[in-house]
Amino acid sequence: MTLRRVNVIILVLLAVAFLIIVQRNLLNLSDFLHKENPDAGMILPFESELSPGLRPEVVRKGEEIPVVITAAEERLGAVVAAMHSVYQNSKANVAFTIVTLNDTVDHLKVWLSKTKLKNVKYKIVIFKPELLNGKISKDPQTLETAKPLTFARFYLPVYIPEAEKAIYLDDDVIVQGDIQELYETNLKPGHAAAFSDDCDSASAKGIIRGAGNQNNYIGFLDFKKEAIKKLGMRANTCSFNPGVIIANLTEWRNQNITRQLEHWMELNTQEDLYSKTLADSITTPPLLIVFYKRHSTIDPMWHIRHLGITGAGNRYSSQFVKAAKLLHWNGHYKPWGRTSSFSDVWDKWFIPDPTGKFHPVRRHTGDK
Repeated sequence: MTLRRVNVIILVLLAVAFLIIVQRNLLNLSDFLHKENPDAGMILPFESELSPGLRPEVVRKGEEIPVVITAAEERLGAVVAAMHSVYQNSKANVAFTIVTLNDTVDHLKVWLSKTKLKNVKYKIVIFKPELLNGKISKDPQTLETAKPLTFARFYLPVYIPEAEKAIYLDDDVIVQGDIQELYETNLKPGHAAAFSDDCDSASAKGIIRGAGNQNNYIGFLDFKKEAIKKLGMRANTCSFNPGVIIANLTEWRNQNITRQLEHWMELNTQEDLYSKTLADSITTPPLLIVFYKRHSTIDPMWHIRHLGITGAGNRYSSQFVKAAKLLHWNGHYKPWGRTSSFSDVWDKWFIPDPTGKFHPVRRHTGDK
């Protein structure tokens, strides 16, 4: 009996020792993973919700093409039109990530579920504006234009952590080509993104009336500031438009692009680095700094822009607009408003709001 009791005690002690070793190994593994993934445990800038299960017969096959777009309540019709144009002009397996604010989710879900977009694959991401604390100037003029969702493009890898590549689109676009072609844009080794250069595109000479030259870096950054001088950038370097981005998310993560962008946002609040010439352009400057001579280019026909500025109707022929792969109404005049050029093109893709809240403004419909 004594020997048996000793054996039992030895077995119990061995079991306890084994459990202690296992626990320590698990703790060490946890520490290792935290170091390997510095975002582990941090409060993410969103909550997400997947689209309802789609019927098998409407699910598209092939490589998934992630498309990120923002959805602001006051311009929700723009998102719907843009998504509709992407979906109908391609047979690719497009998966939308829609970044929005909490008060827009219900309206958006009704619009998607009660219309022909009900078969679209999507994920709704709720952006948390507090993420921008300390990164935006408290200047009243800046705050007026600093809509939280304009900065959503800075956080692309966070929304779709499983993706290696993605497309970002502003909401005021219409896609007339096959989005797969844009997705297959080649990025040079080491480049985290591709943009449309303002000097080389078919949209090149875009001048905003009263706002100066929009084609080079000096239009966006104050080259008198020491922090900008130290970078050694040429003021006449051609700028780019971040309304359409092809992102290599692997490179984006490896180069910590998001943190770099946040650094320049924070520094701007302290040193006022952005040019006053284009006071309403607050997302482009940090992108210009981080991607200075380190970005690939997009085919010019995949980003025909400046449709939202005065005189756009005289700059482009209807034949040219019809041939464009992607149209962008950047500027003050939007295609859902009364005074925009080529609003008839946008109208073809707009789907009426089933809730009746959103109405495009048209001359022939009278004031609304």
